[in-house]
Amino acid sequence: MPLNRRKFLKRSAVTGAGVALAGAAAAPAAEAAPAGHGHKPQGKRYSLTVMGTTDLHGHVFNWDYFKDAEYTDSAGNAQGLARVSTLIDQVREEKGRGNTLLLDAGDTIQGTPLTYYYAKVDPITAEGGPVHPMAQAMNAIGYDAVALGNHEFNYGIETLRKFEEQCDFPLLGANAVDAKTLKPAFPPYFMKTFRVKGAPPVKVAVLGLTNPGIAIWDKAYVQGKLAFPGLEEQAAKWVPKLRSMGADVVVVSAHSGASGTSSYGDQLPYVENAAANVARQVPGIDAILVGHAHTEIAEQRVVNEKTGDEVVLSEPLCYAERLTLFDFELVHEKGRWRVESVKASLRDSRTVADDPKITRLLKDEHALVVAYVNQVVGTATQTLTTVEARYKDAPIIDLITKVQEDVVKAALAGTEYASLPVLAQASPFSRTSEIPAGEVTIRDLSSLYVYDNTLVAKVMTGAQVRAYLEYSAEYYVQTAAGAAVDVEKLTNAGGRPDYNYDYVSGLAYEIDIARPAGSRIKNLTYGGAALDDAQRFVLAVNNYRANGGGAFPHVASAQEVWSESTEIRTRIAEWVTAKGVLDPAGFASVDWRLTRDGTPVF
Repeated sequence: MPLNRRKFLKRSAVTGAGVALAGAAAAPAAEAAPAGHGHKPQGKRYSLTVMGTTDLHGHVFNWDYFKDAEYTDSAGNAQGLARVSTLIDQVREEKGRGNTLLLDAGDTIQGTPLTYYYAKVDPITAEGGPVHPMAQAMNAIGYDAVALGNHEFNYGIETLRKFEEQCDFPLLGANAVDAKTLKPAFPPYFMKTFRVKGAPPVKVAVLGLTNPGIAIWDKAYVQGKLAFPGLEEQAAKWVPKLRSMGADVVVVSAHSGASGTSSYGDQLPYVENAAANVARQVPGIDAILVGHAHTEIAEQRVVNEKTGDEVVLSEPLCYAERLTLFDFELVHEKGRWRVESVKASLRDSRTVADDPKITRLLKDEHALVVAYVNQVVGTATQTLTTVEARYKDAPIIDLITKVQEDVVKAALAGTEYASLPVLAQASPFSRTSEIPAGEVTIRDLSSLYVYDNTLVAKVMTGAQVRAYLEYSAEYYVQTAAGAAVDVEKLTNAGGRPDYNYDYVSGLAYEIDIARPAGSRIKNLTYGGAALDDAQRFVLAVNNYRANGGGAFPHVASAQEVWSESTEIRTRIAEWVTAKGVLDPAGFASVDWRLTRDGTPVF
């Protein structure tokens, strides 16, 4: 049944913080499951299935709003809550609905034009505003609990709280705490009781953990209001409490990958992808639904260092392309339920059709957003594409830097920083974006800048910019002067993603890929002269980078002189609308090139 959070939460006046006081929801009575084959039952037995999704990122339908077509990829995957809803119904039919639990591990309300529309164009926070499509779909599907993801905070706390209010399930975050009191700002856990015929009920506790990187990535919204301690320490605090409250099964829903790595350097004393660490370090956990990393883990078994027990981890592929199943076998002996075994597996959304219930529910919202993204805002004199943008200075990326330069120059006009030269950073986010010659739509421009990043202005010296460029150039695989160049193997050195490689406009430079990392930037000039290390510049930079995302040097600690909450994507659309015509002659220049021992690679 829907959880009425008002019964269970006390809110603080400052952040709307909520503390879970209870959360039991009774399930229908379930027959005790028969014993497994090949061994004699020791007592009453019960089979429980916990289903999980993660990183839905606003995908309701198997639809690509940027291509205005059904989603397709080379593997034939299918996406969306409408699709995964069919899988969920199948599992409930197989196992008995009263023997299942449905969770998600976060990143729900950001990621598609659909979610952008209901955050910014027709916002859910407006007086009498709409109900968020993700809340509608997830309520209809019957989610029991959802962990907070870092992208939940992208539109600010007010939008998140409104979404929370619209959901029939709790948003969990044991390590999302009030910055002043350090008390939970969201329910830390959810408990559900499963009735078993002829035996005591089974109590299942779900602990929700989110990502400590929120403190960096969405600093503008959360600083001074919320804090995000490490997953390991908060799990160590809460799991024993849940066991003392009578939990027979403890599942963690963690918006945190399993790799043990971090993408933001050493700015926080916490690990970003800590799910396996939690399994190793904290006794009393049976399974962890993993999120955040956008990878597929059917089943990973981690041995707890204190008990020697195995903890089962699983991460379903993002965008509702997969559904995780944790199948628990419990046995009642010596007066208590014991987890005898846990197995994890995945179901694949491409094997089923959309659930017509979800299609009917949200067809109007979908149609609105399709119409919105297909609005024409200008015309392009030639086709612009990101196909070669990873290794050649592409005009389509210059469009981003030009817009950012113009916005920051206008913002700083009349201030003490107006005389400083403005540089701008941008990354080749996508390898497939294209702005076609002829009519240009919001959809075309949105596909160029897929993230909801906003713009920040930071003051940096020439020496700091040089170090920034050297760090960025580590993206290239060292390639000797005489060696053949394969563009498919030239980039992503050390696994660095495309979004952590930056162009910097306003300068001219060469990247010598024959040189080792750290000594690749050559002939770095500003205004035709060698760069002065002492000269001060304003760097127009996205908020992810400005707050330390990607661990680029100097930028996070640099003086901030301006920032805004309007998305860079929106600024690009405004710029193109104002110009009317998108002509590379007005924004493109070759600022950098790859070389080997001074000879251009291309």
